[in-house]
Amino acid sequence: MEGLLKVTPNKKKSESMLKMAEITLEMTNTLDISKYSSNIAKDYYDIIRELMGAILLLEGYKTIGEGAHKVIIEYFFKINTLTKDEYIFLDNLRDIRNRITYDGFFIEDSYIHRNKNKIEQIILKLKTEFKKKI
Repeated sequence: MEGLLKVTPNKKKSESMLKMAEITLEMTNTLDISKYSSNIAKDYYDIIRELMGAILLLEGYKTIGEGAHKVIIEYFFKINTLTKDEYIFLDNLRDIRNRITYDGFFIEDSYIHRNKNKIEQIILKLKTEFKKKI
């Protein structure tokens, strides 16, 4: 797939990436949604991206540069790890994360409340996929 670079699989680094995602999730779950909704949305996206990156590394791939985040989401949809709805949701979350990071965009806490279960299901799915490959 275009945008993926072939690399040597690295189990140790992948496990470290998983641990970082888990620590970030633990921290994020302690934050006040009404006060930090934009930060939480950004963290959720970064957790999901880190998990996908860890799985890719186990498979001997990585993405870099402009468009890398879109490529990784498309890859997981293409290999049927993500459903069409999850793919659309994550691409939207990617856009929100970019707007938060680069434009100082703020989201309402209702976004987190509406989507928390979906986000947690995607995280669980990716962690399960990681453990299957390890």
